[in-house]
Amino acid sequence: MTIPTDSSAGAAPLAARPRPSDPDPGAGTGSDFARLSRRIADAGLLERRPGYYAVRLTLVTALLVACWAVFFALGDTWWQLAVAACLAVVFGQIALAAHDLAHRQVFRTRRPSEIGGRLFGNLGIGMSYGWWMNKHTRHHANPNHEELDPDVAPDILVWSTDQARSSRGLARFLGGHQAFLFFPLLTLEGFNLHVSSVRALRSPSLRNRRLESALLLAHVAAFLSALFVVLPPGKAVAFLLVNQCLFGVYLGCVFAPNHKGMPTLTGDERPDFLRRQVLTSRNVRGGVITDVLLGGLNYQIEHHLFPSMPTPHLRRAQAIVRDYCAEIGVPYHETGLIRSYREALTHLHRVGAPIRRRRGTV
Repeated sequence: MTIPTDSSAGAAPLAARPRPSDPDPGAGTGSDFARLSRRIADAGLLERRPGYYAVRLTLVTALLVACWAVFFALGDTWWQLAVAACLAVVFGQIALAAHDLAHRQVFRTRRPSEIGGRLFGNLGIGMSYGWWMNKHTRHHANPNHEELDPDVAPDILVWSTDQARSSRGLARFLGGHQAFLFFPLLTLEGFNLHVSSVRALRSPSLRNRRLESALLLAHVAAFLSALFVVLPPGKAVAFLLVNQCLFGVYLGCVFAPNHKGMPTLTGDERPDFLRRQVLTSRNVRGGVITDVLLGGLNYQIEHHLFPSMPTPHLRRAQAIVRDYCAEIGVPYHETGLIRSYREALTHLHRVGAPIRRRRGTV
């Protein structure tokens, strides 16, 4: 079964929402995914890598401390904007570390994963771990499903022509030219992350709300206190804007290539687990620098098939997954980084056509 583009295929409502690290409950012992999973397990690629993560988490923490040490050492100077930019990249790396912790790539059990996720997420960058975990779990279960994946909900942008035709409000106002606005809008993503985290604290379903609230408050208080104690108000605001805008752009550039511009799903029918993950995901080619900057999410197909697989194993898994997809006739999409952005932007422009036609523009 192939997935047509632009929401003409379907997917079943999600009855049970497993953790992003859980295997698919419908993958039987004789399924295509089960056969691939055995090959991956036989290669030892599902084993934990405690040494790798000890080094990585230590380095990320050290970079965070170093940025703040430089900040306090420099004092009142416009050179602090360079620190703000560096700190934005470090924040992005912290977010990627929290992502791996949430998927239990670092620890096998829930408690240490949650402790690490809240320290890096809530305290480190001001992102609610519980809110993000809920959102990301739904995304993994039904990637690019227009009704079930919150990442393709028609909020500000529209992701299919059907969404464009039924768009209202801001999505309708921006949708016709959303391809040109995509990267500028990413400058707001850092702020959106914080606002969404605070809103989530009001939900009774959020676990450990008091702890999440305390850690978020500690992050905001420490961050703003540092800025306004060391810098005069104008420079403090400039630091905040540069830091958060670049943080949002960095996160957007990491996550945009993964699914944007790939086929979307709607309705009650959906392909099996392997095809659902592979056909809606895009891999990005590159070397070590790409792996570091994108946190391993450039191997998006492998990550979606095996969410708990440690990041350093994804490159080795790619060869196995790609060959297996060729063996069973499942398209496997991989491209360069710049081409991935071009494909995503081209898709955004194309699906916005109904809005432009309504306005009489090309």
